[in-house]
Amino acid sequence: MRQLILWAGLVGTVPSLPILAQGPAQRGHAQDFRLARLRAFLEDAGSPIRHLAVDFLAAADRHHLDWRLLPSISMVESGAGRNCSGNNVFGWKSGHKEFTSVREAIYQVASRLALSRLYRGKDINGILATYNPRPEYAARVRAV
Repeated sequence: MRQLILWAGLVGTVPSLPILAQGPAQRGHAQDFRLARLRAFLEDAGSPIRHLAVDFLAAADRHHLDWRLLPSISMVESGAGRNCSGNNVFGWKSGHKEFTSVREAIYQVASRLALSRLYRGKDINGILATYNPRPEYAARVRAV
C-alpha cells in the first residue's frame, strides 16, 4: 500500500506532457467541425499526413493563425506531404530545412509565422507575401 501511495504522489508531481504528445480529444478538437473538414480535405488530396489534421488545428489555435493557412501552404509547397524531403512539407527555408518529423514542422512553422519579427502582426496576405514574395503565390495558397 505504501508503494502505491508513493507512486501516486510521484505521478501527481510529474509535469504535464507538451501538446505534441497529447491526443485529439485532449486538445479539445474532437468535436470541432474544422477537424472533419480538414481530414476530408487531406484525404481527398491523397495526403500521407492526413493523420496530423489535429496538429494543424492545435498549432494554428495556439498561435492564433487561420486554421486553413498551414494546410494550404503544405498543399502548394509539397502536395500536402506527397513531395517533400526532410519532413519539410512547407518548403521552409526554400526547402532546405529538415525536421525530425512532420509534426515538428507543423508546430515550428506555426510558431515562426506567429512570433518571428518577419511575420508577427501581419494578416494572411502579409504573411504570404513575406513567406514567398512571388505575386501569384498568395493567390495560389488562398485558392486552396
